[in-house]
Amino acid sequence: MIAPTSTRESPVAAAPSALRTVDGRRADELFSLDPSLRHLNHSSFGSPLRAATELQERIRAEMFAAPVRWFPAAPELIAAARAELAPFLGLEPDAFAFVPNASAGASVVYNSLDLPRGSEIVVTDHGYGAVVMGAERLARRIGGRVVVAPVDLEVDADAAADAVIGAFTDRTALVVVDQITSPTARGLPVGEICAAARERGIVSAVDAAHAPMLLENAVAAADADYWFGNLHKFGCTAPGAAILVPRPGLCDALYPLIDSWGAPLGFPQRFDHQGTLDTTAWLTAAMAIGEIERQFGWARVREHVTALADHGERVISGAMSAASGVPCRVAVGMRTASMRLVALPAGIATTNEEANALRDVVLADLGIEAAFTSFRGRGYLRFSAHVYNTADDYDDFAERAVPHLIRLAAEASTALATTYDATPAANRSTVIHPGGEQ
Repeated sequence: MIAPTSTRESPVAAAPSALRTVDGRRADELFSLDPSLRHLNHSSFGSPLRAATELQERIRAEMFAAPVRWFPAAPELIAAARAELAPFLGLEPDAFAFVPNASAGASVVYNSLDLPRGSEIVVTDHGYGAVVMGAERLARRIGGRVVVAPVDLEVDADAAADAVIGAFTDRTALVVVDQITSPTARGLPVGEICAAARERGIVSAVDAAHAPMLLENAVAAADADYWFGNLHKFGCTAPGAAILVPRPGLCDALYPLIDSWGAPLGFPQRFDHQGTLDTTAWLTAAMAIGEIERQFGWARVREHVTALADHGERVISGAMSAASGVPCRVAVGMRTASMRLVALPAGIATTNEEANALRDVVLADLGIEAAFTSFRGRGYLRFSAHVYNTADDYDDFAERAVPHLIRLAAEASTALATTYDATPAANRSTVIHPGGEQ
């Protein structure tokens, strides 16, 4: 839903000031990001702290220097890393296992489940593609099906919960729901959904890829049977660090995707045994998360990125609306702290493939790293905010990228019109126009 343009003047908040470290440095000096680019897409792949990757390289040097000494000792190092990380997550050290990413966590869960033949698996139309594809593969394995619950962008927590719970039937065996959605940057009421599933004997799995450190007490808020989230996104750890948190009592069926010598051990110790695999990202995770706490404090970071994302939404949607002549501010229910959506001109990024192509064009043409997504046939800019961002990043996007996107939309519209004019009249009913209608 595109929010209507208001005729009332509202006070404009001042742009938030750039964050500084405890010793007065700019926050971006803590990262290895290319200063010649604008980085507005932290939420896709994250960006590790420079100190974390430097520590990782020192650990790797030890690993390469004496592999026969290092690898047999690695499980003890991983167990110690869990103990060091646990307080930041509000968890006990043995309550979670490290996995490479949230999708790997989903795969571990899917592999562990023994669902009845013909069962239904409920997901939403905001689900992350890889996790949904895993659910579809599980459904095929059990001769069941995936049921997609549509959740409108603008609805509040109650309506979103009703939409998902309303898709439950007596055949539903599993519900997979995002704590923060990837394509649409909105929250979902996972706590309410998981509670309703539990009352009905339905297994619940929460894809929390974007949640760790962005949400306080994210695991407890979900109260899911299975919860998995990335540390390398908002947590700024080295890539390849995520955790899987099962409800107590469900641990025994969980095994790593690759069997190793730790298989006879209990959970999570069997996940600490990864063979000849580079697990150094796990060993530096607590250091990265702790360093941000030391430099800024996570509560302050959440407050700052919310204000920065609000500023970005205001200037970019305002520029896009003025340039396109249509309102581009998007009404999103349960907004997240660090991500926002802005509607693109009609006709561009209408599919996931087009959105990814647009991402590459904007990076190549303008030197801006941003995410573009597609939801229900409409294209959106999805931008992020983190400690290294400043108001100038979003002001620059409004000044340079918005006119570029308007031109691209006009070119796409012209190309579509040319295709339509060249199509024989008898066949024109099969031409798909922007918006998805024939």
